[in-house]
Amino acid sequence: MQAARLHEYTDDMSEALSIDDVDRPEIDRSDGVLVEVEGAGWCQTDNHIIEGMWEEYAPQDLPMTLGHENAGIVAETGDEVTLVEEGDPVICHPVQTCGICRPCRLGEDMYCENSAFNGLTTDGGFAEYLRTNERAVIPLPDGVDPTEIAPHADAGITAYHAVKKAVDELNPGDTSVVIGVGGLGHIGIQCLDAMSAADIVAVDIKDEALELADELGARHTVNSAEEDLADVVADLTDDAGAQQVVDFVGRDETTALAPEIVAAGGDHHIVGYGGHIHEPSQALVNGEFAFRGTLVGKYAELQELVSLVDRGAVELHTERHDLDEINTVAERLEHNEIEGRAVVLPP
Repeated sequence: MQAARLHEYTDDMSEALSIDDVDRPEIDRSDGVLVEVEGAGWCQTDNHIIEGMWEEYAPQDLPMTLGHENAGIVAETGDEVTLVEEGDPVICHPVQTCGICRPCRLGEDMYCENSAFNGLTTDGGFAEYLRTNERAVIPLPDGVDPTEIAPHADAGITAYHAVKKAVDELNPGDTSVVIGVGGLGHIGIQCLDAMSAADIVAVDIKDEALELADELGARHTVNSAEEDLADVVADLTDDAGAQQVVDFVGRDETTALAPEIVAAGGDHHIVGYGGHIHEPSQALVNGEFAFRGTLVGKYAELQELVSLVDRGAVELHTERHDLDEINTVAERLEHNEIEGRAVVLPP
């Protein structure tokens, strides 16, 4: 089969991955599931993996097939699999977990001590077939297109995971700021709108992104290239600040906004990454606010997100590309030229 594989780390996205002929993966465990890939989302994390940013945090044995946002049709199952059968449409949580370690027993499957992460620590779905396990697949409701929903396997669940934490701290009439209305941010706005009665303030530097935010449920939009966000938030909240900020950019200039825009006792959720946090400890003590990280999300949260998709509360804005266009996709995302999410189709 054909697969898009990373052979060495590079900053040059134009030749990042090569299309190789490799063996079709085989079921090697009784709980194994082989999925014929219908669609695989391209993510900013794929760019970061190509650049080697994850080498320090996750073991990677190159060459490796990338692709961690995957959905498709079950092609084969192990002997003990009962959740799905051949022919079922599924979305694949990117993490294959063991179910028996302490974090798994506590329901914190993202912290599994024996996990495999498709496209990060083991072969992913930029290929014709993906090998995963029963604990990672979620059957799709009738009428849900695997190709369209694929990016929810990471982009969607990550946005949902951050928003779910924020919603726990939001009361009706509170203010929540969403920074970045891109591939994740446009999902986050919809989740916030569906799950809370907070006033949503969407922030971006592109007017077309803000127009989309307005359509998706934002009550206020701010072009931060033209307006001072801190002043706008102060005006909207009578100087109290936003109770929750969900930062889908995660650069130095967005994390630096926290002391100015987060309300006392509030949170600044870091979803996008690549920047740093450079705040005096006194700023956190004075405002008693917190920075909170976001690492994908739980299997159960992906089930919940699929339910929101099924009822029409969350829609993805996607564009489709053939597998042989994969480096073009990487380049375009690097230059912020993709609106919504890109989905790669197998040959």
